[in-house]
Amino acid sequence: MIVVKFGGTSVGSAESIRNVVGVVKAGLVRKPFVVVSAVSGVTDMLIAAARKAVDRKSPVPAIVKEVEVKHRPIIEALGLDANLVSGELAELEHVLFGVSLIGELTARTTDYVVSFGERMSSKIVAAFAGASGINARAFNAYDLGMITDANFGNAEVLPAAYPAIAEAVKGIPAGVIPIVTGFIGKTLEGEVTTLGRGGSDYTAAIYGAALGAEEIQIWTDVDGVMSADPKIIPDARTVDVVSFEEASELAYFGAKVLHPKTILPAMSREIPVRVLNTFNPAGKGTLILKTVNTKNAVTAITCKKNIYVINVNSARMLLAYGFLHHVFKLFDEFNVPVDLIATSEVNVSVTVERKFDISRLVERLKEFADVTVLSDRASISVVGSGIRSTPGVGGRIFSTLGKRGINVEMTSQSYSVVNESIVVREERLTEAVQALHDEFFGAAATAAIVATARAKSGKLRA
Repeated sequence: MIVVKFGGTSVGSAESIRNVVGVVKAGLVRKPFVVVSAVSGVTDMLIAAARKAVDRKSPVPAIVKEVEVKHRPIIEALGLDANLVSGELAELEHVLFGVSLIGELTARTTDYVVSFGERMSSKIVAAFAGASGINARAFNAYDLGMITDANFGNAEVLPAAYPAIAEAVKGIPAGVIPIVTGFIGKTLEGEVTTLGRGGSDYTAAIYGAALGAEEIQIWTDVDGVMSADPKIIPDARTVDVVSFEEASELAYFGAKVLHPKTILPAMSREIPVRVLNTFNPAGKGTLILKTVNTKNAVTAITCKKNIYVINVNSARMLLAYGFLHHVFKLFDEFNVPVDLIATSEVNVSVTVERKFDISRLVERLKEFADVTVLSDRASISVVGSGIRSTPGVGGRIFSTLGKRGINVEMTSQSYSVVNESIVVREERLTEAVQALHDEFFGAAATAAIVATARAKSGKLRA
């Protein structure tokens, strides 16, 4: 059995859904367990719908009509029952009326509203799969054991979910191909939750681990894990194989192809993860394994725009026991996650994504330290397990950027040496990533790798 996940763009149109069903049909012999995201753009549309309802600037029926109009052409083009998602639309309207009447929008209610995206897309995919000769049935993930905590908007699966999933899936009749909602679950009290943006990847990995799948496939709109963001580097190439560790680092530090948590359940059971392109099903994609052998020190380069650099400076840090604990306790208190960290005797610098409100955090930090915040910054992470055994990668990074007058304002490197991360001004990001990509993946770099391999081969023959 394999777990197969299709993202929003993969189910974003009637033609895309035809591709999805074609992929499922071609893999029937491997007994696919299918996880789907909401139709592309619908999650944002539902969040906007909830906000419109609470603001009372638009009548609720008109708000729901916008959601219906997004799905109706897809249903019609696929030749499905026009009333296929009428029940979900009626329930959504009921919920939004409640939001409008109360005039309040909580994180819990937002999760409930947003859940309709996956609930509708799973029904559409299952219905078209059935019309195409596949014995398919739509399921909500929370009816198949997806139990989470109550951290609405970014819920975490509970350990009890894994045996619950295994038990619930046993109840699916033999021969039925499940089409399951990604991204959503329920608390033990029965409240709907979401796993965070991109959480359908995570859902697929959780089911894969719980069911002991032979492989987890993530079908998206790119040919796999790329050597850099193709929107920034047009000549970025597909990486054939990466390790769990590399994939986790790439996802966390900006690669959009995977949700950062995806690898964790798969890693725990050592289940291979394959990233494939729904629009190029013949492509090899990228295979993610526990360990890989690579000739290149660097596997890929990823980046994050729109970050803050927060500098905390205090003479009290010098030989002060517990100072860092005090600093990071505040980050925890205000729910602000840190990406990169660099420290000196009296200074600690961290990077934080600008989507987080840091105003109150900074005020508290200023009670015992001098704090400066730099915006318009970006981070770049050079990732590769080969960095461990290859001297001079850091030197090449600084030299390459130095030749172009790009200043590195901060650097961070872990003991494991799977990635080396730096911070630059955002206005120089594209130039910096292109320069580093040329350095590690350009013609000269490729020639050097080939020459080294030949030299090693010659020594072995000798």
